Amino acid sequence: MRKINVGLIGFGNIGSGVVKILHERKALLTGKIGIDLEIKRICDKDISAKRNVSVDRSLLTKDVSAVIDDAQIDVVVELIGGIHPAKEFIIAALKKGKNVVTANKALLAECGSELFALAADKGKNIYFEASVGGGIPILKSLREGLVANRFNSIYGIVNGTSNYVLSQMSQNSLGFSQALKEAQAKGFAEKDPTFDIDGIDSAHKLVLLTYLAFGRMVSLDDLYIEGISRISLSDVEYAKELGLEIKLLAIAKKKDDGLEVRVHPTLIPQSHLLASVDGVYNAIYVASDLAGNLLFYGPGAGQLSAASAVVSDLVDLTQDIKAGMFRPTMNVVVDKSIKKLRKIDETACRYYIRFMVLDKPGVLAKISGILAKYGISIASVSQKERKKSQVVPVVIVIHEAKEKDLRQALSAIDKLDVIKEHSVAIRIEEV
Repeated sequence: MRKINVGLIGFGNIGSGVVKILHERKALLTGKIGIDLEIKRICDKDISAKRNVSVDRSLLTKDVSAVIDDAQIDVVVELIGGIHPAKEFIIAALKKGKNVVTANKALLAECGSELFALAADKGKNIYFEASVGGGIPILKSLREGLVANRFNSIYGIVNGTSNYVLSQMSQNSLGFSQALKEAQAKGFAEKDPTFDIDGIDSAHKLVLLTYLAFGRMVSLDDLYIEGISRISLSDVEYAKELGLEIKLLAIAKKKDDGLEVRVHPTLIPQSHLLASVDGVYNAIYVASDLAGNLLFYGPGAGQLSAASAVVSDLVDLTQDIKAGMFRPTMNVVVDKSIKKLRKIDETACRYYIRFMVLDKPGVLAKISGILAKYGISIASVSQKERKKSQVVPVVIVIHEAKEKDLRQALSAIDKLDVIKEHSVAIRIEEV
C-alpha cells in the first residue's frame, strides 16, 4: 500500500486535532482511500506543552526546515496562522515540490493570488477547506458538488463570536458589552476580539468564498466592512417588533453586471433559515441556478471540526497524488457575466434607521424633509417611548435607496440641533 508522508507546522489546538484524527481513525481512512497517511514530522515552537494526544517524541522539532527540507514529506500542513512567517513557510514548501494544506484564511485573503500562482507554477496545490466554516464542507461543495452551477449570491454567518454576541442580545436581552464579556468568559471570544466584532475575520472568509463562487480574488480594499459594535439592545428589540433579526452577514451577490462584496450587520426576516442560526454556529446560504437555494450549517470552530476539514483536504490530495493529477488553482473559472465590482455607494436596499431626538413638535418634519431632498421614501415611522430626559428614539424604515444618497441624508440630519446621537442605519436584505 502506498504511503503519503505529512509534515505538520503548528501543533496547537487544530494541529493536535489533526494528529488525533490521523491516529485514531487510521484504519478507517486507510480502508476508504487505500493510502496510508503518515505523520512524519511535527514542528512547533513549544514541543514540551501537554496536548490531548500523545506522539512519539522523535517526531517533534522546533526546526521548520526539518519539515520543509525533508524529501520524504509529500504534504505540508500549515496551522500556525497569521501572515508571517506562515507565508514564507508555504512558499518554501511549494518551491521544494510539496503540496500544502492550510486553515489560514487571513493569509490566503491577503496573499492568495501570489500563493496560488506559485503553486500552479510548481504543479502543486494549496487546499484550504478549514479556513471557512470550520468543519462545514462549503469550499468543497462550491468547488465540486456544485461544479455545474452558476451562483447568484452567497450570504454567510461565518464568525461565531459575533453571532454568539448577537444571539445573546436577542435571546437574553443582554447589552452588547455584557454579551461580549460573556463570550470572552466562555472562550468564544478572544481577549482582543477586534477582528471578530469589526468584521475583519468574516471579510477574510468572504474573499475565499467569492473566489470559489465567482472566480474573483478580491482584496480587502474592495470590500465594505462594518462590525457590530454600534448595535444596541434597543436595535435588536425594535427589529423584532418589525419581524426582523440582526445578523453579521458576509455577502457576495450579483446585481445586473456587477458583483457586490460586503460585510455588515444585516436585518433579515425572522422566517428565514439564517435568522435561526444562533450561538457560535455558522451557516452559508448559497443561491445557485441549477441546485437552487442551499444552506450549509454547523459549528464554525472547534478543534475536531476544523481538524476534520484539514483531514478532508489531505485525503483529496492523496487522490490527486495517487492519480498523478494536478488541478491548478482549484480549477477556478471567472464568471464573465460580472463586469465590475460595485462599490458600497452604488448599492441599494431598504434600511432601518434609528434616531435619538428631542421630543418636540416638528422633529419628524425636519427628518422627513431631508430624506425627501435626497429622494428617499419612508415606509414606516415609530416613536418608541417618552423619557423625562426628553430624548426619545425614532425608528424609520425606508424603501429601497442608494447607499450614497442615504449617507448624504444622514450626514445632514445628524447636524440638526434636535438630533442628540449619531444615527444608526442597518441594511435590510430580502435574502
